[in-house]
Amino acid sequence: MAGTKMLKLREVLEEIEMSRAAFYRMRARGHAPRLQKLPNGQLRVRRSDLDTWWARCEENAA
Repeated sequence: MAGTKMLKLREVLEEIEMSRAAFYRMRARGHAPRLQKLPNGQLRVRRSDLDTWWARCEENAA
């Protein structure tokens, strides 16, 4: 996992301009980027997973 950029959930929410509540609703429907839970309970999103999710969103909008 060395070299893999992991974003904090706060950073992801800022980038996609979404509230935490809206993100979790989207996640419950299976439409959010994949989250990784760390041993300390914090959540992270791999940069590559977020980029893939963005690409899917753009395809669906077209």
